[in-house]
Amino acid sequence: MPRTSSKEIEATGFNKNQSYPLVEAIELTKKLSKTKFDASVEIHLSLGIDPRKGDQQVRGAVSLPHGTGKSIRVAAFVSPQNEEACRAAGADLVGNDELIAEIAKTEKTDFQVAVAEPLMMKNLAKIAKILGTRGLMPSPKNETVTPNPAKAVAELKKGKVSFKNDDTANLHCLIGKVSFDNAQLLENFQTIIDAVKKSKPATSKGSFLKKVFISSAMGPGIKVQL
Repeated sequence: MPRTSSKEIEATGFNKNQSYPLVEAIELTKKLSKTKFDASVEIHLSLGIDPRKGDQQVRGAVSLPHGTGKSIRVAAFVSPQNEEACRAAGADLVGNDELIAEIAKTEKTDFQVAVAEPLMMKNLAKIAKILGTRGLMPSPKNETVTPNPAKAVAELKKGKVSFKNDDTANLHCLIGKVSFDNAQLLENFQTIIDAVKKSKPATSKGSFLKKVFISSAMGPGIKVQL
């Protein structure tokens, strides 16, 4: 990896070969964001797991204290008696067999997260391939299959996020926007870190959090001191 030149460091105040205390890393992330829009802020974790092993997968869901700053579209697959409550909670698409049939016909999924009642899961088998390949299939593991779908919808709308390691043992998660103040980003960051630590597989040995980076959309990754 090419090292950061002294001129680059002087111009930006950032050395990509250096690790920074969290507060300083957050400040740099905001400073180095050059987009004209309110860029998202993410954390990227390198985990000490073997992603090839089923018992070393890291996944979960957690509500961020300050939300993500991003509006997400939520679909709720529920029985008729729960439709009104899910709409009131903020679901963008609500339905059951008719909604499933429409998705099966058009293959359109105009939503980022799907919530379902347990009894609807057998019906979702008709579109499991469509949802699964797009990472949209509801799952008990990230609390999107639940007997209380309205509550799940409300939490997602307020900023509940799911996380899951990829096949390179890395994990990426949205924690807010550049417009958030430092304290908000710090608290959201720590909430994700705590949730990931609690999800450490029992079979994972040695260092679990190997590296942590924070970045804005299209901005450089800034290594955080552990």
